[in-house]
Amino acid sequence: MPRVVFDIETVGVDFDSLDEQAQEYLLKAARTPEEKELVPEQLSFSPLTGQVVAIALLNPDTGKGAVYYQAPNTEPSEHEENGIVYSSGNEAQVLEKFWRTIAFYDQFITFNGRAFDCPFLMVRSAVNKVRPTKNLVPYRYGDEHIDLYDRLGFFGAVRRTMSLHMWCQAFGIRSSKEGGITGYEVPRFFKEAKYLDIARYCFDDIRATAELFAYWNQYINIK
Repeated sequence: MPRVVFDIETVGVDFDSLDEQAQEYLLKAARTPEEKELVPEQLSFSPLTGQVVAIALLNPDTGKGAVYYQAPNTEPSEHEENGIVYSSGNEAQVLEKFWRTIAFYDQFITFNGRAFDCPFLMVRSAVNKVRPTKNLVPYRYGDEHIDLYDRLGFFGAVRRTMSLHMWCQAFGIRSSKEGGITGYEVPRFFKEAKYLDIARYCFDDIRATAELFAYWNQYINIK
C-alpha cells in the first residue's frame, strides 16, 4: 500500500484586516486583557482566519519527498535538497500541488492530522476553490489514516496525549524542535520572509513523524 507522511504550517491573517463583527466575535470569549492580547496570535489555528504556508510530504518507504510552500512577492521556483523537492507558489498553487501528489497514495500518516492538518487543508482548499482528490478524514479506526497522536493516545483511552517532541524524546528520535525553530515562530518567520526556513522546518517535522511511525509500527502496533 503506497503511503505518505505529511504535515502543514499555517499563519494567521492580520487581526486588523478583519471586519468589526469578526473582531468582536473572536474577542467575545476573552475574559481578561491578557487573553484579548493572545487572540491575534491564535488566528493561525483556524482555516477561517489562517492560511497554509507550507506542506511537506515524505514517502517513508522510498525516502522521496517534497515541500510545497508560499513565498509571496517572489517568482515561483523549484530546487532540490538532499533528494527533497522544494517548490514555491501562492496558497492555491501549494494546495493544488499537494492534492495532485497525494492522489497517488492510499495511506496517510500524520501527527494530530485528523483534528488539525486535514480539516484545515480541506477548508482552505474550498476557500481557494481547489477540489481535494482524497478524503483525508475517513473512518477513524481504519488504517487509511494513521494519526499517531490518536494511536499513541489509544484513541482517547490515555487522559493526556503528549506532543510530537515529547514522544521523540521518549523513543530516542531527534526532534524537529531541536533545529532552532518551533511552530510558534512560523508566523514571525513568515513576516520576515524566511520562507525556505519554514519549508525546511516543515520537512523536519515529517522526518520526525516518519521515524515515530516506524517506531510505533514495530513496538506498539500489535494486531
